[in-house]
Amino acid sequence: MSILPPRVVVVSRRSELDELLARHGTRGAAAFFLRRRGRDLDEVTERHAALQAALTEVGAAVPGDWRRGQVERADLPRFLFAPEDVVVAVGQDGLVANVAKYLDGQPVIGVDPAPGRNPGVLVRHRASAMAGLLRGPLTARERTMVVARLDDGQELYGLNEIYVGHAGHQSARYVLGAPDGRRERQSSSGLIVGTGTGATGWCASIALSRAGAPAAPAPEEPGLCWFVREAWPSPATGVSLVAGLLDGRQELELTSESERLVVFADGLESDALELSWGQRVQVGVAGRRLRLV
Repeated sequence: MSILPPRVVVVSRRSELDELLARHGTRGAAAFFLRRRGRDLDEVTERHAALQAALTEVGAAVPGDWRRGQVERADLPRFLFAPEDVVVAVGQDGLVANVAKYLDGQPVIGVDPAPGRNPGVLVRHRASAMAGLLRGPLTARERTMVVARLDDGQELYGLNEIYVGHAGHQSARYVLGAPDGRRERQSSSGLIVGTGTGATGWCASIALSRAGAPAAPAPEEPGLCWFVREAWPSPATGVSLVAGLLDGRQELELTSESERLVVFADGLESDALELSWGQRVQVGVAGRRLRLV
């Protein structure tokens, strides 16, 4: 039986220049649009060139006998990753989170095309390091992920956090069940369940505004933090279950009392699950983990 060589799958997203040209058609029209908003096309062009240069350098570093693949962020829900793939995310930290939910054990190399501009928490490598990385054994550290499971069998994974609530972030009505058996009917702008990796993002912005917010777990710790946003107290809805921690064996359960709630991960609202009235979702630590090189 022949053994297939590894496949390097490069993941990227359209640059701001690509999006401007798609919208306005020409560079002149894009430049006019930016000038009216006090911006310059040169800065956008410079970032586009840096991204293209990084993609070219990454492509050149792939061994000649390896297979290659490429996918844009918008097409990730339709792309089929193989077990032997090595995934290279070229872009901002959020791109690693976007691709992580579609993987199951494949190593991920984050490449920063604009060092100094991005935080570089997940995109840790320069494009110039790719040749050395691919020649040697890949050493990866695992990061905890979060999973949402609907009662109809659908699942959704996230690296940073999972949101459950109204599609327009308006008031959502549901019953929240905690791991200790407590249950509470609530009306809020949504439930956020985050990992240690996501604790510096959406969860952090909520925690900063709350006294006594639980300390977030470390990125590799099998635990989660959770917050209810803007819970509304009324004769029919409570506010006693609004934050907490989950270990690797615990789950939150939410039963919808709205006609349509959505579940999405890591800001990808276009790739969401839907809850109808009476449907349940359970959220907890995922069995799969991100293998970040």
